[in-house]
Amino acid sequence: MSKTLRGRLLAAIFTSGVLATFAAQARAETLADAIALAYETNPTLLAQRSTQRALDETYVQARAGWRPTIGLSGSATYLQTRTPRAARSVPIDTNGDGIPDTLAPASGSGQRESNSGFGGVSFSQPIWTGGRTAAAVSAAESDVLSGRETLRRVEAQVMGQVIQAYMDVRRDQEGLRIRNENVSVLKRQLEESQARFDVGEITRTDVSQSQARLAASQSLYQSAVAQLAISRATYAAVVGQNPGQLAPEPSLAYLLPANADEAFAVAEKNSPLLRAQQFAEQASRTRIAAARAERMPTVSVRAQMGFTGVVEPFDSGRWSRNVQGVATVTVPLFSGGLTSSRIRQQIERNNTDRINIETQRRSVLQTITQTWNQLIANRANIDSTAEAVRAAQIAAEGTNQEQRVGLRTTLDVLNAEQELRNDELSAVAAKHDEYIAAASVLSAMGRLEAKNLIPVEPQYDPRSNFRKHRITLGWVPWEEPIAIVDRAVALPPIPAAVGKPVESAIGPGLQPPPASPGAPRK
Repeated sequence: MSKTLRGRLLAAIFTSGVLATFAAQARAETLADAIALAYETNPTLLAQRSTQRALDETYVQARAGWRPTIGLSGSATYLQTRTPRAARSVPIDTNGDGIPDTLAPASGSGQRESNSGFGGVSFSQPIWTGGRTAAAVSAAESDVLSGRETLRRVEAQVMGQVIQAYMDVRRDQEGLRIRNENVSVLKRQLEESQARFDVGEITRTDVSQSQARLAASQSLYQSAVAQLAISRATYAAVVGQNPGQLAPEPSLAYLLPANADEAFAVAEKNSPLLRAQQFAEQASRTRIAAARAERMPTVSVRAQMGFTGVVEPFDSGRWSRNVQGVATVTVPLFSGGLTSSRIRQQIERNNTDRINIETQRRSVLQTITQTWNQLIANRANIDSTAEAVRAAQIAAEGTNQEQRVGLRTTLDVLNAEQELRNDELSAVAAKHDEYIAAASVLSAMGRLEAKNLIPVEPQYDPRSNFRKHRITLGWVPWEEPIAIVDRAVALPPIPAAVGKPVESAIGPGLQPPPASPGAPRK
């Protein structure tokens, strides 16, 4: 963890209870601001983009099967050969009379040295790979498209984490305010109880009840402070900076469908999980063709030009030039069952991917159903908790008034205040849960993306990096004609429902919530 981020996280802990008091004059931070910052700096999202760019390179590597290779080679050879010389006799004087009286063999050897050198350039060009390269290119394209859907899924996860963190901080800030207000009310209640006890209107029991409730509320206040610090730390980790004064959350209604059936219909077209599995099945289907292509012949040509001669002493005029051209046709005849086994293996892998499409479709349906019903329930909770707060406020005010005239006890007042705070916290939690449920529905539909949430901000386009690889270093003019010939081997057709660009939802982006009736317009 970097020192900067560590400092931000520590600051989130130590400043959680203080921020709300001094940031009122500053510009409120919006959810769109948080999403934009996370979209640019979140490490999880940045790492997935880098992974996608690495996946784009597999397309270039696959197309290299249609491109020529050129190599330069050179060698120098030194040879030394030793051979025995022919044996000859040497006269020897054995008795010392000065007259040679015997012959001794004399041994020796001959030595021969030579050197040579070679330098040349070779050119090799595939003419037809039997569909192997065409299948590999198609599989790489499907893998790239599947990777883009994975990038969309990671982006939706990050957007969901930002929304979750933003709403958690908003909820906990409001919860801390309610807890703080409760402590203040109970302090005043204790002072009133003490004053009434001093004049003999109530007993020590009433004072003790007020003291107990105050101590409990102070404990809950400290827990709220700790919870806000935790939420702020999570926010800093996801967004990249500590939360400031957060503006009210904007409406997501313009992205939500009218009913669950419409939500599932959109998810069938846009869900990154489902689309990624569809592209994975498409890739495995092309790999069946690649396995079958192993039975097909291949055609290639090779040309080589080189020079051979003596290196030492060097004389360029005595070096010979060699030019060679070779056309090679390779026909597989028997592989011991290896090719057939690989074909069966790829067929079963494709069956697995095809079945998993239905698995993902059912999973998407389940997620849409769960999140949609949770959204409906949370919307109902908002209405019921709002009504509960209204009623609890009236009850608390009435109980206080009745206590002053002796119709209610101190315990009645304390219970009424506690019910009011609990209802206020429930109302805050209901709004929080409804917004999170709405974001979950959008995530399952495939609409929780930066282009829908912050359309005015610059968007990362993974296709731009891929387009750069269409013509790269190594491209040759005759590549496409060779590709057309290679694609003459039948490849599995691409389904019409897969491979189409995802239609983005048309919306104005994150907008402030509508003003409540009677509220002044800015």
